[in-house]
Amino acid sequence: MGNESHDFLPELGDQEGPQQGPSWGNPNWLAEVVDSAADLTAALDPTQMRLAVAQAAKKTGKALDPKAIEQAADDSIRAMLLVRLYRVRGHLAANLDPLGLSHRDVPEDLLLERHGFDGQEEREVYVGGVFGFEWVTVGELYRVLRETYCGNVGLEYMHISDTEERRFLQDKFETPEDTIQFTDEGKRAILASVIRGEQYEAFLGKKYVGTKRFGLDGGESMIPALEAVIKYGGQLGVREIIYGMAHRGRLNVLANVMGKPYKVIFHEFSGGSANPDDVGGSGDVKYHLGTSTDREFDGINVHMSLVPNPSHLEAVNPVVLGKSRAQQAIRDDLKQHEQVLPVLLHGDAAFAGQGIVWECLGFSGVRGYNTGGCLHFVINNQIGFTTSPQFARSSPYPSDVAKGVQAPILHVNGDDPEAVTFACKLAIEYRQVFGRDIVIDMWCYRRFGHNEGDEPKFTQPLMYDEIRQHPKVSTIYAKRLEAEGVIEKGYADGLCAEFTDHLEREFAAAKDYKPDQADWFGGRWAGMNKPADPETARRNVETAIEKKLFDSLGRTLTTVPDDLTIHKTLGRVLTAKDEMFSSGTGFDWATAEALAFGSLVTEGFGVRLSGQDSGRGTFSQRHAVWVDQKDEHKYIPLTTLPHGSFEVYDSPLSEYGVLGFEYGFAMADPKSLVMWEAQFGDFANGAQIMIDQFIAAGEAKWLRANGLVLLLPHGYEGQGPEHSSARLERFLQLCANDNIQVCNITSPANYFHVLRRQMLRNFRKPLIIMTPKSLLRHPLAKSDAAEFQGDNHFMRIKSDMKDIPDDKVKRLVLCSGKVAYDLMQRRDEAELDDVSIVRIEQLYPFPGEPLAVRIERMKNLEQIVWCQEEPKNNGAWFFVDRLIEEAAEAAGKKGMRPCYAGREVAASPATGYASRHQVQQEALVNIALGLNGHAPNVRSDCK
Repeated sequence: MGNESHDFLPELGDQEGPQQGPSWGNPNWLAEVVDSAADLTAALDPTQMRLAVAQAAKKTGKALDPKAIEQAADDSIRAMLLVRLYRVRGHLAANLDPLGLSHRDVPEDLLLERHGFDGQEEREVYVGGVFGFEWVTVGELYRVLRETYCGNVGLEYMHISDTEERRFLQDKFETPEDTIQFTDEGKRAILASVIRGEQYEAFLGKKYVGTKRFGLDGGESMIPALEAVIKYGGQLGVREIIYGMAHRGRLNVLANVMGKPYKVIFHEFSGGSANPDDVGGSGDVKYHLGTSTDREFDGINVHMSLVPNPSHLEAVNPVVLGKSRAQQAIRDDLKQHEQVLPVLLHGDAAFAGQGIVWECLGFSGVRGYNTGGCLHFVINNQIGFTTSPQFARSSPYPSDVAKGVQAPILHVNGDDPEAVTFACKLAIEYRQVFGRDIVIDMWCYRRFGHNEGDEPKFTQPLMYDEIRQHPKVSTIYAKRLEAEGVIEKGYADGLCAEFTDHLEREFAAAKDYKPDQADWFGGRWAGMNKPADPETARRNVETAIEKKLFDSLGRTLTTVPDDLTIHKTLGRVLTAKDEMFSSGTGFDWATAEALAFGSLVTEGFGVRLSGQDSGRGTFSQRHAVWVDQKDEHKYIPLTTLPHGSFEVYDSPLSEYGVLGFEYGFAMADPKSLVMWEAQFGDFANGAQIMIDQFIAAGEAKWLRANGLVLLLPHGYEGQGPEHSSARLERFLQLCANDNIQVCNITSPANYFHVLRRQMLRNFRKPLIIMTPKSLLRHPLAKSDAAEFQGDNHFMRIKSDMKDIPDDKVKRLVLCSGKVAYDLMQRRDEAELDDVSIVRIEQLYPFPGEPLAVRIERMKNLEQIVWCQEEPKNNGAWFFVDRLIEEAAEAAGKKGMRPCYAGREVAASPATGYASRHQVQQEALVNIALGLNGHAPNVRSDCK
C-alpha cells in the first residue's frame, strides 16, 4: 500500500520537545489540583471573582452596578463549578457504548438545574477564557461542555497532580482547532483502513470456516488509530515501536498494521510453517507469533516489532517494556525516551483482572525500568470469555487501575473511527511531551464468540441479539461520509471489492509460498547462532583473565574515594577483600562475582543486575553500591570501569513483572549480561508464567534466543519451607532440546567462569543458577587467584577436594551444591579413604561424557550414591537418576545404578524447625557415606 492511502491525519504544528525524564520523577501526590483557564478558576474566591468580573465588564463596556457585579460573580462561581465538574466527571455521561446497552444516565451534578441555572439558558456569565469565552450564555456554555466532554470521547485527567500535564490535555481537548478534525482525504483513508480490517476478517472466516482466528470484528477502528500512532509518532521523533498484545485482533494487526504479507498468514492458516523446514523448534499457533517490519509515513521510516507471546493474558507486557528499555539504551535514548515507543494492546477483562498490568504500570516512573511512557490501547469488548463486566471487576471502567500512576485515560466509542484516531493522536503527543503512560479505552463489541466456534448466546443472549442486528463500523462511517459529501454512494463497496480481489490473489500465492529464512539472528544478534552440538559447544571457552586485569579490578573493588564515608562493617569487608588480592587466596563468592562483572565491562559488554535487594545483596554479601553514611550519596565501583556499562537496580517488589522485564531486555541485547536475582530462590514461584512460557520454551516456539541469567538463592540451612528451596526440580523438569542451562555451583571461581562463559560464547541460552546462602562465607568455599587466570575455565563437574587415588575409590558420592562440603567434612572426620565426593556443577545439559571419564578411572568402584538435601520428590534425583546410570554404563560399569540418600518425599520443601533440620542433615550425610545414620523423614536406597 502506498503512503497516499494512509495520509489521513492533519498536519501538526510545532510541538514542545519532550522533557528530561518524566515530570513526576519526584512525585508530589498531594499537589493542589488547579484548573488552567484563569487564576480565578482555581480558588473561586468570591472577593477575587467580583474584582475579576468588574474588570472584565469595564474592559467590554458592560455597565454593572455593585449588586449586578455581586450577582455576576455568583453566576461565574457556579458556572466555573459546572465547568470543573464536567472536566472531572463529564466522561460518565459520554456516548461510549456502540450497542447502547450500557445505561449511563447524566449525573445530577452535571445538570444545569443542580447549579441554579434552571430556565436561565440565556443568562450571560463571565468564565474568564474557558473554551475561548470571556462572557458566554449559560446555554452555550452547557452545549459546549456537553459536546466536549460527553461526546464520543470521554477524558479522565483531573486525577493528575501535575498542572502542566492537565493544562496540556485540557487545551488539546477544549481548543476547537485541536479537536477531532480530518481532511476529506484523511477521512477516506480512515474508511479504507476500517474496510481492510473488516474484509480481512471476513475473508479468513470464509476461507477457513471454524478455524480459530480471534478476530477483531467489531473493533476495526483500532486499525487506522494504530496507523495514526506510527504517523504522528514518526513526526514527533519515534523511530521504533514495540508492540505487545494478546490474540484478539492479532492477525489483523500483523497484516494491516505491521504489514506482514497476507500470503504468509494464509500459508500458516493452511498448516504451513512460519520458518524453513530445517530450522526446527516446535512452532506456535499463528495468533501467538510476532514479526518485525518497517513502515514509512511522510518520508519517516519507523521500525516495528510485535513480540510473540503465549495465551497467558498480559504476560507479554513486561517483556515489551524490557525490550523497549534495552532498545532505548542501544539507541542512547535513555534520557529523552523519544525514539523507542512501547505500545500494549489489552482486552478489557484482562486489563482489569491481571495483576501484571499493575506491576507494569508501576515501572513507569521507576529508575532503571522507566521507558518514557507506554501507550496502552484497551479493546473493550464489554465482556471477557463468557463473563460480564459486573462480575469481572469492581470499578466502572477496566482502565481504572491506571489512575494509580496518574495516567490520563481516553474513553472512546469504537463505532467512530475518527474519534478513536483522534484519541491515539492525542495519546502519542502527550507521551512524547511528558514521557508518561496513557490509556485509550475503546468501547466496542465482539461480533462472534471468544473464538469463532464459540456460541456467545449461552451466556449473553441480549447482548448478542443486539450485536446480530448492529451494522458494521464501515457501514456506519460510510453513511456518515456520504451525508457529509466526502464520498459518493457505492464508494465503500468499491473499496471492499478491490481489497477482496487483492486478498484472493494473495490466497492463491500462498499455495506456493515457502519461507526462505528464519527471523532468527539479525540486527544486534548478527554473529550469534544456534550451537550445532550442545556437548562440545560448552567446552573449551576461554574465560580466564590476565593477571594485569585481575590486579586492576582488585584496586577498583577495594579503593574508597576520599569523599565517601562508608559503613564500618563495609570497611572490614573491603579490608578482607584487599587481603585476598594481596595474598592471592581466600576469594569468596561476592568477590568472584564482582571480578566477572568487572572483566566483562572492561571487555566492552554491558552488565545489568536487578532484583529486590541486588545492590547490597539479600545476605549483605555483594555491596555493589556503597552508600555514604553522612549524606547517602552512592558510589558504584564497577561503573568507573571503561568500555562497557554496569547497572544494578533494587527492583520493585515483584517477581513476575521484573523477571519478564529482564527477559525482554535480554531478548533485545545479547551483548549485555542480564541477570535477575530473587531475594530467596523460591520467590521465583511468583514468576512461574515467565519461566514456563518464555524462558524455557521461547526459543522452541518463536525462535527467540535469550541469554537471561536467574540467580536463585538455594540451600538447606534450617530457615524453613520458604527459604530453603529454589525448586530445582521444576527447572530440571523443563529441560529439553538444549533449551536452558541449570547449574548448582559450589566454587567462587567456577561461578566467575560460568558468568563469563555466558557472554563469551557465540550463542545465548537462559542460565539458571542455584546460588548459595551459607556458602557465601563458608571457609571451604573459597578460590585462589590462580583459578581465575591461566587456562582455567568453567568445570561442569568438580572433583573431590581431597586427593584420593582413583583405584582406591569403592564408593562414589555424587551431589550438587552446598551438601558437598557437609559430605567432605564428615568423610574426613570419619577418616574414610575409599569414598570420593564429586560435585555436578551443571545439571543441564548434563555432563554425561566427562562424568563417564571420571567414573571409568575408578577401577574398583562398588557403589554410586546420589546425595541431596532436598526431599526425594524434589531436587535433582528424578532427573539425574537415569543420566548417571547411562554415564556409568558408558564407563564400563553396566548394571551399576545409583542409589539415593537424602530426605524422604515431602509435601513441604523443608522442615520449619532448626533442630529437626540439623538432625536430618547429619543423618543424610552419614547415610550417603555408608555410616550409621537415622532420622525421621531421611532414607537411603543403598545397601
